[in-house]
Amino acid sequence: MAEYNLPLPAMGESIAEATIIRWLKEEGDSIKREDILVEIATDKVNSEIISPVNGILKKKLFFPNEIAKVGNFIAILETEEINFLEDIPTIEKNKKHFYSPLVRKIAKREGISFYELETIEGTGEKERITKKDILKYIRTKKNIIPIITTNKYDCIKSKNNEEIIEMDRIRRITAKHMVRSKNISAHVTSFVEADVTNIVKWREKIKDTFHKNTGEKLTLMSVFVKCVVKAIKDLPMINISVNGTSIIRKKDIHIGLATALPNGNLIVPVIKNADSYNLIGLIKIINDLIKRAKSNQLKPEEIQGGTYTISNIGSFGNLFGTPIIHQPQVAILAIGLIQKKLSVVETPKGDLIGIRHKIYLSHSYDHRVIDGFLGGFFAKKVALYLEEFNCYIKI
Repeated sequence: MAEYNLPLPAMGESIAEATIIRWLKEEGDSIKREDILVEIATDKVNSEIISPVNGILKKKLFFPNEIAKVGNFIAILETEEINFLEDIPTIEKNKKHFYSPLVRKIAKREGISFYELETIEGTGEKERITKKDILKYIRTKKNIIPIITTNKYDCIKSKNNEEIIEMDRIRRITAKHMVRSKNISAHVTSFVEADVTNIVKWREKIKDTFHKNTGEKLTLMSVFVKCVVKAIKDLPMINISVNGTSIIRKKDIHIGLATALPNGNLIVPVIKNADSYNLIGLIKIINDLIKRAKSNQLKPEEIQGGTYTISNIGSFGNLFGTPIIHQPQVAILAIGLIQKKLSVVETPKGDLIGIRHKIYLSHSYDHRVIDGFLGGFFAKKVALYLEEFNCYIKI
C-alpha cells in the first residue's frame, strides 16, 4: 500500500492554523473516503476533516490541543488508491488549478500529493500555482514547528481564597483581537435615538401568523439589517477598510452579526451580499446563522469577509454602549434595548404626549478615515429608515 500524507487544508482567507480538538479514528482503523477523521477548531469555528481516500489511518502526526499550520501533515494514511500527481487523471475534473509540468515535477520530488497541492495559494494568472509559489510553500513547510497549547478551564484556588481561571482558546483570541483593534483604530462613538413603535406593533401583530406560515421566527434584526444596508448604499464610505495610507471601498455589502454564545464567548457570522435579500430572505438567513453559531456548526468562511458589523446589546438589557470595531472594518453599530417612553408626538393637529417604543443606536467608527459628520449622519440615517420603515410590505 502507498502512504498518503494528509495535510491541514486551506479553510479560507486569513485562516493560517487550526487546533486539533479530537480524532474520530484511531491508528490502525480502516477508513473510507469521506469518513470524518478529525475535528479541528479554526479561530472561532469548529470544522471536520474527511478522508480523501479509502485505506487505513497509519499514524497521527498531531494530537488534541496541538496547533497545526495550513499545509502541515496531520496524519499518514495507507491506501491502495492512486493519489500522486502522475496519476491525476482519475480526479482531474475536481481540481481547482492548472498545474504546469514543472510544478508537477517539483511536487512529485517533494512528496506533495495532489490533495495538498490544492491547498497552495497561487499568484499566477487565474490563481495558477507558479514555481515561485510552490518553492515558497516548501520552504515555509520545512520551517514549521508544531506549537503545543492546552485549554484549561479549571479554577486553581490560591492561599488568599482567590481563584485563577485560565482563559480558554477563544477568549485568548478575542482578547488579542480587541486590543489590536483599539491599537489600530481611533475609536469615536455617536449616539442616536430612534422611534421604532410602528415596527414593534407590526411584529406583535403578525409574528404568530408569520411563524405558522413560514416556520421562521420573526425577529427585528432583519429590519435593522435592512435599514443598515440602505444607509450603506446612501453613504458608501462607511463600507471601507484601510491599508496603510490607502482607503479600500467595498462594493459588496457583507453584514456581520455579533452573536453571544451560550458559554459567554462571542462570534460574528456574516450575511454575504446582504443587499441581495428581501426581508423574508434576511429573516431566514439570520435565523439560520444564529442558530448554527450557537450550536457551533458554522463553516470558517461564514465568519469571514464582513464589511460592517451590527451588535445587539439590547439582548443583554443594555441601553447603549461603545462597541469595538471588528477589524479590518471601520465601523460597528450597537442596537440597544427597546423601551417604552413618554414622548412628544408631532401631528398635523399639534404636539401630543404619547407612549412610544424608543431605542438607542451607538455607532463606533474609525476617526482616522471617518469624521464625526459622516459617522453621526450614518447613525441618523439608520434611525430615519427605522422610523420610516414600511411595515405593510408583503413578506
